[in-house]
Amino acid sequence: MTDHRDGAPLTRRQFTLLTGGALVTARGASALMPPAAGPAGAAAPHVVRDRPRPTPAQVAWQRDEFALFLHFGVNTFTDREWGDGREDPAIFNPAALDVRQWARVARDAGARCLILTAKHHDGFCLWPTRTSRHSVASSPWKSGRGDLVRECVDAAREFGLRAGLYCSPWDRNAPVYGDSPRYNDLYIAQLTELLTQYGDIAEVWFDGANGEGPNGRKQVYDWPRIWGTVRRLQPNAVMFSDAGPDVRWIGNETGSAGDPNWSTVNPAIVTAPGVDGPEIIRSLQHGDPDGTVWRPGETDVSIRPGWFYHAAEDAKVKSVVALMSIWFSSVGRNSKLLLNVPPNRDGLIADADAQRLREFRVARDAMFARELSPVDWRWRATPGPRLEGMATLAAPATVGVVRLGESIEQGQQVARYRLEGDSGNGEWRTLAAGQTIGYCKLDRIDPLVAVSRLRLTIDDIVDQISPVTVRLFAAP
Repeated sequence: MTDHRDGAPLTRRQFTLLTGGALVTARGASALMPPAAGPAGAAAPHVVRDRPRPTPAQVAWQRDEFALFLHFGVNTFTDREWGDGREDPAIFNPAALDVRQWARVARDAGARCLILTAKHHDGFCLWPTRTSRHSVASSPWKSGRGDLVRECVDAAREFGLRAGLYCSPWDRNAPVYGDSPRYNDLYIAQLTELLTQYGDIAEVWFDGANGEGPNGRKQVYDWPRIWGTVRRLQPNAVMFSDAGPDVRWIGNETGSAGDPNWSTVNPAIVTAPGVDGPEIIRSLQHGDPDGTVWRPGETDVSIRPGWFYHAAEDAKVKSVVALMSIWFSSVGRNSKLLLNVPPNRDGLIADADAQRLREFRVARDAMFARELSPVDWRWRATPGPRLEGMATLAAPATVGVVRLGESIEQGQQVARYRLEGDSGNGEWRTLAAGQTIGYCKLDRIDPLVAVSRLRLTIDDIVDQISPVTVRLFAAP
């Protein structure tokens, strides 16, 4: 497991809206449309604050929506979750390793990125590093001449996927771990190898795992130097950790982002990976509407109970129902889903996992198969102040799922919304309601009801509204 803390899921102020607007479309294109002027006697026009906005790399990361995590190493062969660094490299010898199968399974599942555990806590490196003998170079796999990192990133690119790497800061094999300056030098050397030999890396994944070194010595990681090295060597990569600096851990490993979930955070709360406490978890889960830094959440969860492959868990692969629930509580809550799918001892994604991923893709495709196209959207400012949009469907239809989205290039603004439907009798019924939207907010409509008109009300914002997109999908 990548980070074994207890991360169980756990005010904003109102701003005046007198200008702004949104275009609602069925295809995702959006533009700003000013509504009618506010009511007479309203307060002075609101001055727009300079709110945080994402970098192009953060926008590209969020648009991926779904990535696969691949935990593979000596733990796969010892049937453990955490190795102790004393493993014999001779145990690493996958008989039928096929990284192209990994990439093909990921692509067919709808993932857009692969993240490989290049090194886990046991310190075993999946590339022939010059920093340690505890690596594939000391294994019988390919007679010690293999480089699994290279094979994985090459396969990812072949199948149109972006590549990411996780290099555990904790290293239970390194004799210098706990001698902070010396180990930091070693770790920087490992990162330098990974970030200079394999082309563009989309995401560099860190956690705060920090056990004792030899004789109980405590390692102090030099995070500014670590982050600076990544920024210098891979300027277009995003970095993940509790403290980002680009993407934050969501605070648990159950597949559930907070609701609400802001992409902005207060960086003074979570200052380094590995810190803990109620306020830390609240910040990771929910972000901060008044945060000064753009640091969206990534939701990591395993398709199995463990993070590494165990044959005893072949019958415990998450169901399609469970995976769909995770989709709505991760991607559907303004987060990105990182789903761990661990290869087995043969070096293949197991049949049970591959089959479940195919079923997961089919279920998503079915849920979003038939998009409804509302017509004649009209927007106006209303007392409160609020922004209200109304539209008519081409024909009465039963809406199963609503996808809302803000133009995050302009930041995140919406703090409360309501979507209502009229079945034709002039009575409005709430279909969905929530607080944050961000890149994506998914709402299931329950109970199902046929509607002919729709009304979306933005009740609360933290600044002038940017484009909002509404997509409606008919119930399967």
